[in-house]
Amino acid sequence: MLLHMSNSAGKSQSTPLHSVSVAGAVVREDGRVLAIRRADNGTWEPPGGVLELAESVEDGVRREVYEETGIKVGVERLTGVYKNVNRGIVALVFRCRPESGTERLSNETVEVGWLTPAEVSDRMAEVYAVRLLDALRDDMAPSIRTHDGRHLL
Repeated sequence: MLLHMSNSAGKSQSTPLHSVSVAGAVVREDGRVLAIRRADNGTWEPPGGVLELAESVEDGVRREVYEETGIKVGVERLTGVYKNVNRGIVALVFRCRPESGTERLSNETVEVGWLTPAEVSDRMAEVYAVRLLDALRDDMAPSIRTHDGRHLL
């Protein structure tokens, strides 16, 4: 039996569309994590962005981290899946290790820094801090969390 699934363009959309983003929780040997302060809104976040259609998830993580920070990374493992229910964004966060490069600013960043876990908690909104703190946990199971763009639900 052959099954066919379709979401025809000519019909009304029955399934909500989601955007997929990727981010890197880049952890140095000393336990500090890479973070950016965004140029558009001044918030501290893990480096990341929208996954492009033609790229693998890992390539997207590597590209986003490098574009925003100048750091080339190796992707190690998925540490969390985070859904913003208000904006329909699903973020996949991966623990990464720095491999080469030097911190630099981009048109998307006004500051790049290596933060301690305490600094992550102090500088970042809850929905972004948890992504880095989840990546620092020792267990290998990814976290799955839902938020409204400001607070965990």
